[in-house]
Amino acid sequence: MSERYFEDFTVGDRFKSPSRTLTDAHFMFFAGMTGDNHPIHYDEEYGKKTRFGHRLAHGLLLSSLTAVGASTLAPLLEHSIVAFVEQTARFRAPVFLGDTIYPEHEVVALERKRSSGLLTLRVALRNQRGEIVLEGEHRYLIAYRPAA
Repeated sequence: MSERYFEDFTVGDRFKSPSRTLTDAHFMFFAGMTGDNHPIHYDEEYGKKTRFGHRLAHGLLLSSLTAVGASTLAPLLEHSIVAFVEQTARFRAPVFLGDTIYPEHEVVALERKRSSGLLTLRVALRNQRGEIVLEGEHRYLIAYRPAA
C-alpha cells in the first residue's frame, strides 16, 4: 500500500477495519486507564438491574474504536496526516460484553484549505447483527502531495 495524500481521496471511498470482540479485559483496562469506574461497566449484577439487563461498554471506548490510527487507513496516512481536528459521535444502540464490533470509515467531504486539505469521514461501528451502534464524523487535515 502506498501513501495517500489529500488528492488521492474521493467522496465515497470506504474503508473497513478488522473486527474486535469486546472482552472483560477491554472493559477493565479502559476503566483503569480513564478512571471511569461506573458499575454498569464492570458489575454484572448491577447491570442486570438496569434497563439494559447487562454490563455496557464505555461510550468513549467505542469512540476510540473509530480512530483512524487503529484502522486500515493508518498505514496509508503515515506521513500525510497533519492533524485530527474534530469528531462527533452518536450512540444508537448499547454494546455489551462479548459483542463483536466492525469499524467503518467513508469519505463524505473533501475541502481544500491553504496548506492542507480537510478530509471528513463518516465513521460507524456495527455489531455482529449488522446494527449500527455508533455513528459520527471525524475531520482530519491531510497534506497535499509534495511537488515532484
